[in-house]
Amino acid sequence: MKLLNTRLYILLILLIGFTTACNKDFLDRTPQTEITPEVFFNTEEDLSLYVNGLLNLPNRSSYLNDQSTDNAATTAAVEIKIMMTGNPSSQTITTGWSWGRLRDINYFLENYTRANVSEEIKNHYAGLARYYRAIFYYGMVKRYSDVPWYDKTLNPSDPDLYKSQSPRSEIMTKIMEDLDFAVSNVRENVPTGTPGKWAVYLMQAKIALHEGTYQKYHQELNLQTSDQFLKTAESAAQEIINSAKFSIHNTGNPENDYAALFESQDLTSNTEVILVNAFDQGKNVTQNVNSVVFGDYEQSPSRDLVQTYLMKDGTRFMENANYATYGFVREFENRDPRLSQTLIFPEWERQPGPTIYVQRLNKNFTGYHQRKGYVNSTDQNVLNSVDFPVHRYAEVLLILAEAKAELGTLNQEDLNATVNLLRRRVGMPDLILTAANSNPDSKLKSDFPNVTGANTGVILEIRRERRVELAFENSRFDDLMRWYAGKLLEKIPTGMYFPSIGNYDLTGDGISDIKLIPEGQTIPSDREKNSLGVALVYYTIGAFNSTAGVYLSNGSNGGSMVTDTRTRTFIEPMYYYRPIPETQMLLNPNLKQPFGWK
Repeated sequence: MKLLNTRLYILLILLIGFTTACNKDFLDRTPQTEITPEVFFNTEEDLSLYVNGLLNLPNRSSYLNDQSTDNAATTAAVEIKIMMTGNPSSQTITTGWSWGRLRDINYFLENYTRANVSEEIKNHYAGLARYYRAIFYYGMVKRYSDVPWYDKTLNPSDPDLYKSQSPRSEIMTKIMEDLDFAVSNVRENVPTGTPGKWAVYLMQAKIALHEGTYQKYHQELNLQTSDQFLKTAESAAQEIINSAKFSIHNTGNPENDYAALFESQDLTSNTEVILVNAFDQGKNVTQNVNSVVFGDYEQSPSRDLVQTYLMKDGTRFMENANYATYGFVREFENRDPRLSQTLIFPEWERQPGPTIYVQRLNKNFTGYHQRKGYVNSTDQNVLNSVDFPVHRYAEVLLILAEAKAELGTLNQEDLNATVNLLRRRVGMPDLILTAANSNPDSKLKSDFPNVTGANTGVILEIRRERRVELAFENSRFDDLMRWYAGKLLEKIPTGMYFPSIGNYDLTGDGISDIKLIPEGQTIPSDREKNSLGVALVYYTIGAFNSTAGVYLSNGSNGGSMVTDTRTRTFIEPMYYYRPIPETQMLLNPNLKQPFGWK
């Protein structure tokens, strides 16, 4: 134990020295001046301690990352919203150009071979380090496209400090090389909460799908290797499937099996979860996001998302007559069960219950409340101990289906083994290839006009499935970016529809719960009661930024709830990338701004 504590202390010194870097992190003192590699890189324990120090898993805060998409409205200062409503430049968009983590990774890769252990052990930890490097560069490519490639630690006199970017194609080749090494060498059996072989395969599939579709739909890149990446995505996803290690969580309860993945206190043995971030108050490893997921501030689901979900019989919600004027209760009738397992639904009881919850309407929000990520309990032990599914098998199936659809090789058997497993979990009808392609969804076709060819219909339906299945799991923004669909972010998210002033039922029992009155009227102290003897909740309605409590598109004459009115402009292709901060351009004049940034 003493030896372990000593080595852990050494590791902490190393990591503190590595991660203090910021704008000038290449010029900070080198790790060698903190402690020589001969002292530390000797045993498997040393390698394990170092690589575990690089672990940085997504957590339950990921449920809040759709606020930068068309899935949700927010009042938060989200970067892309600021860009679309302001005058962004390299002087104002200054985050992201940080390389300290890469230095940590490269330092390990320069020194791990010193350990007196077998090649298998060395390659396992090197594979993990290269997996982390691939993820790091994947993030940089998404943000800047061309970036400098560094596979070594740099000293202040190193001329590579001032080199220009490598082309995106070269960086992506390096990323794939790192992942190829990782999938060949990372062990399958690893400690819970750390990435193993199958998590690495999933990341390879995910990154390859992103790059393959990015190249296909982003003509500004003028790259011709999209099919190569799509085939890599297909093969990596297929490897996971062929392993027979995972399956969709399905106990035969379509009304709860999906939601259970996001409310469980123990996902360590769940067959769908490939990598888990485990929380346990008893072990002082906790996270509680209830106060920001539900209701009032961080994000509020959009009506566009609600309308994306299919009807229970598989037909399209937006093909219903007058769907645009459906109220909250009717919107949830006979829908894909994932809707009510993702958002709060009529008749839902908020604990401690048994009172049915009445949706709370707030300024700048949509009226819809998010269920995914919210734990319906008042027990702090429960709230602090819910696990987060970092990687789910469901995403593997979606990757395979999309890759094959984009390659033109998808058949009905493929759909049955992928998308339709997700649909069957919740009791939805199968997606039929010929039917989808013969009658593409007109709304989705309008959203994604660059999807063409014989597989247009099924590609659009797979995109629907991704949006529905992965809602609020931090995938929507990347999806819109890779599909060249940034213009969808110009549409300001709206909320529930109310046709006029009057009384409304929000719980589905046919009894009024709220009363809308015109802006300027005073809410009476003696409020009207419903047939149950319960006083109605009053709201004044009016135009955006009025004194009303609820903003509607037609003001006091009703309409959809309004979250903003500022014009949003998504400049293509510039806004698919970010500028290199001006301070970095001054430090290294060999850098070049991407796609019109100054």
